[in-house]
Amino acid sequence: MKLMKESHDKSSKKHSSREQKCTSSSKVKQNGAHSSKMKPSDVTSIDESLQVSADISKVKHISGDTDEMDVNVTVGPVERDQNDGHKKSHSSEKINKHKSRSKSSKERHNEKVQKDRTADMDIKTEDHDGCDSAADRQASPPVKIKKKKVKDEKTDEKHDTADKNHRARKKRKNESSEWDQPEKKPKKMKTNEEEEEEEEEEKKKEKMKDKKDEGTEKWKWWEEGKSSDTQKWTSLEHKGPYFPPEYEPLPSNISFKYEGKPLKLTAQTEEIATFYAKMLEHEYTTKDVFQKNFFNDWREEMTKEERKVIKSLSKCDFTEMHKYFVEKSEERKNKSKEEKQVLKEEASRLLEEYGFCLLDGHREKIGNFKLEPPGLFRGRGEHPKMGKLKKRLQPEDVIINCSADSKIPEAPKGHKWKRVQHENTVTWLVSWVENIHGRPKYIMLNPSSKLKGEKDWQKYETARKLKMSVNSIRKEYKRDWTSREMKTRQRGVALYFIDKLALRAGNEKDDESADTVGCCSLRVEHISLHKRIDGQEFVVEFDFLGKDSIRYYNKVPVEKQVFKNLRRFMEHKDPEDDLFDRITTVYLNKTLNESMPGLTAKVFRTFNASTTLQDQLRKLTTDDMTLEEKMLSYNRANRAVAILCNHQRAAPKTFEKSMQLLQEKIKKKKEQIEEARKELKGAKRAHKETPSDKSSKLVEKNEKKVQNLCEQLKKLQLQETDREENKVIALGTSKLNYLDPRITVAWCKKYQVPIEKIYNKTQRDKFAWAIDMTDDDFQF
Repeated sequence: MKLMKESHDKSSKKHSSREQKCTSSSKVKQNGAHSSKMKPSDVTSIDESLQVSADISKVKHISGDTDEMDVNVTVGPVERDQNDGHKKSHSSEKINKHKSRSKSSKERHNEKVQKDRTADMDIKTEDHDGCDSAADRQASPPVKIKKKKVKDEKTDEKHDTADKNHRARKKRKNESSEWDQPEKKPKKMKTNEEEEEEEEEEKKKEKMKDKKDEGTEKWKWWEEGKSSDTQKWTSLEHKGPYFPPEYEPLPSNISFKYEGKPLKLTAQTEEIATFYAKMLEHEYTTKDVFQKNFFNDWREEMTKEERKVIKSLSKCDFTEMHKYFVEKSEERKNKSKEEKQVLKEEASRLLEEYGFCLLDGHREKIGNFKLEPPGLFRGRGEHPKMGKLKKRLQPEDVIINCSADSKIPEAPKGHKWKRVQHENTVTWLVSWVENIHGRPKYIMLNPSSKLKGEKDWQKYETARKLKMSVNSIRKEYKRDWTSREMKTRQRGVALYFIDKLALRAGNEKDDESADTVGCCSLRVEHISLHKRIDGQEFVVEFDFLGKDSIRYYNKVPVEKQVFKNLRRFMEHKDPEDDLFDRITTVYLNKTLNESMPGLTAKVFRTFNASTTLQDQLRKLTTDDMTLEEKMLSYNRANRAVAILCNHQRAAPKTFEKSMQLLQEKIKKKKEQIEEARKELKGAKRAHKETPSDKSSKLVEKNEKKVQNLCEQLKKLQLQETDREENKVIALGTSKLNYLDPRITVAWCKKYQVPIEKIYNKTQRDKFAWAIDMTDDDFQF
């Protein structure tokens, strides 16, 4: 009965609580509960209601009644939301307590005001919803909805706080001084050694690529038999030439000056001025002939107004322009690896588009598909036309040669070709006439192509045939020495010089060409006769400028009858008169062709060069040589040919520096050998005192180390000798133009020398026919 009574009392208290709450809510509504301000009595009634609800909760907890529905009914939505909100806000404040410390006092004050306003709005909303009926609350429990709303509000508040903290940190970071910032580590600069290693790595990659390319299937035209002597091709298709880009005017801050004052030039006149400005520090611009030719041609391209002003080259100032081009040159050199890669890719694109043609259905590489850009002619030696203007080529200057059934190359927009022809008896693709000498120039196929390869093969085969006829030809020209006719005597002596000294035949020159001579164009002033000199009899001293204005100087003992004839040829002549005044190059070659079909002075030169190489290799090479020793022997044989053909060069600019580096390497290697020998001596002493397997192995290891270091030293010393001997000798000219490549290939195969040691990738492509067809027993 007691328990029933307590339960009845509880129910009565529940109903009275509900009535009291509804009454207070009605009062709040009547007194303007939705207004922006609340009366103190309103707040007091809510506090009282919360207190009653708290007491009822305690009673429920004691009685063990934890039913969720009862709690929801007993504790109204407003009270539950406020309690939950209070607890969550309290925990949220603890979480954000540390973050709030970094805020400024002003920010904390603003945040507090914002929180108060939010609380006022929550109270208004709760008062508005507080008088809902009990049935509505039971159908849709507001507690769960309110919990979600509070949770969302707290999450938003948390994000707002985090954003404010982030902005505050950013502000402090921006306002901090430079020395508060963490120091950035400077970019590590690469050493010269690292750069050299990178270059070596790039070279290795290129070599690997070259080998990969060589492994691909290539057209073995030499297996198809020889082509007709007249018809060079059946079908020929190509893209035409690549024209150099148009001139880009200089920046406005770079000026040409005349008499110390800036002078604005037209684009055409300015372009020609840049040619001279780029060469301002070159030796050419100090030569009177160069200056005169340049200024005359430059004035011809000027406007009338410019010619009136610019009358003297000495008053022209190109220094600002020159400085600009020097800076641009440095920029190009200092481009990043990525920028250089872009340029390389662009060059590859142009090569792919213009650098190949279709010859008889096969893809062949073109020699140089780019037309010559405008500039100033330099020439070799003291050329009388140095400094003259090489004009810009236009499509209207260009002749195209291709097959009739091929797609004709398109001329640049707004232009047309001078002519399109379909001539299969010639090997050129594009032709034009250059304005300096008025001679035709050509774009032809690459040396690795079928047409070039066939020509080389035929040249060396003709030189080989001379071996069968050379003795009879020599007997014939020796008989000419005693002929009654002066012309025949001169022919005999000239052929003797071509045979023995490998002199070029020499062509007639006009006054506008460089003063270079060959055998037939020798003058009296070019030779001196010595009946006895340096312990030799009948010596002829030659001193003249040969091809490319390279000096030929040689003292040669000759046969007595040749000496007598030369003395007779020089009688009653001035120094400027021709030595062989009765013969010409055409006459000489005609005589040779009668002796053997296809024989010319150049074939004689090729024959003597190839024979010399083969004889020298036979004398200088043995089976027991190391690879380095064999290479030295080959270069010495090649050097003998270069001296015979007068293939000289100026010492490379980097020669002294490279030799110095090589000598330093040799010095270091000697020091290493000395140190290694000391270690070996110590190891032998230790082994002698206390013999053991370990000490024996140490002695063996040190002996091997000394041996390896000695071999390395020998290689370096051979390198030094090779470089010094070939300092002023050009080995490449004879190797590519006068030496039958089959001699070299056979030597490499016989003595197990990698062909890559003699010929680079381009040269291997050029001589692919010889590499493929030659065995180790080939004889020239």
